[in-house]
Amino acid sequence: MSGASSFLQKLRKSELVELADSVGYKDYEGQKKTDIEVGLDEYLTKNAAQYSSDPRLASFYKTRRGGESSPVKKEASSALSDVETKVKQVKRRVTKAAEEFLPTDDSEVEPAATRARTALTRTPRASALAFASSVPLPPSPAVVADAIDRRTQALRTRVSKAYKQSGLTETAEATRETLSTVVAVQVITVAFELYNLRKEILADRYAFTIPAITLFGTQPHDVLIPDLFLLLTSSFWGPATLWAFTSLIIPLFSAYFFNLTAKPSRARSHSTHFAYAFDPLTFNVVKALLTFVVYGQDVTFGGLVDLEYVARINSALYGGWQGVLVGTGIGALVTLYEAVLKK
Repeated sequence: MSGASSFLQKLRKSELVELADSVGYKDYEGQKKTDIEVGLDEYLTKNAAQYSSDPRLASFYKTRRGGESSPVKKEASSALSDVETKVKQVKRRVTKAAEEFLPTDDSEVEPAATRARTALTRTPRASALAFASSVPLPPSPAVVADAIDRRTQALRTRVSKAYKQSGLTETAEATRETLSTVVAVQVITVAFELYNLRKEILADRYAFTIPAITLFGTQPHDVLIPDLFLLLTSSFWGPATLWAFTSLIIPLFSAYFFNLTAKPSRARSHSTHFAYAFDPLTFNVVKALLTFVVYGQDVTFGGLVDLEYVARINSALYGGWQGVLVGTGIGALVTLYEAVLKK
């Protein structure tokens, strides 16, 4: 689409040439139909006073007057005319440059010039408006913020749902409930002592070597496992029996019979209900006394205790017999704290 009027666009090239000759327009030589339309349109518009009374051009000037009736249309037509004039100037410059630099062979020059003219003369009004309307405008900051909030909320919902489905909440609560007891504290304390004692009475022995893996950059690693043959010797059973009697058997026996957690039952007044089968406070008190006497004062109870085993156990336990006393103190403190909370 060019800037010429619809009246001129409907005419064939031969009719345009005939009309141009009749009105004295001679600049159509060597031009295409669209160029003749634009040039003739400008010529007739400039000489409207001379040719407006010509019956052949009544439709042309009628179309022009209809387009100029509105101030907005007149301004748009004037602006479009200026743009078309500049486009024509640029087109002529480009065509001239193409003729200077391209080969002189007509079979090569003519297609290039034709493409250049076509590209320049097709500077449409409707195409420009369509292109402008198809370009997406950037959203406002508020729209961007709302979109980010929605996506963040959706992500939080998915993460929360996945966390609930994984069962981590239930597992954490069950673990907390299990560990939040006096019995759990006592078991952890005894297990820690037994872990340190195992290295002394059931020593590790070399089993095999994991070779170096070049791909992962690792070094050779020796694998050690407990020497189970020590289970057949007194080297294991002597210290193990002594620790078991002083840290477990005698304290549990005393805690069972000296159970201070007994309370009268509501169902039967003559029956007794115990909060614990073994009184944790009695357990820790008896264990502390035996540890201090046997491992701290080297009391043998008439030769029943071998001092060699005492020395081995003292060297194996973390902090020696003083470390065991710290563990019993923690157990007693937890027991008293629980009793206060229940009151």
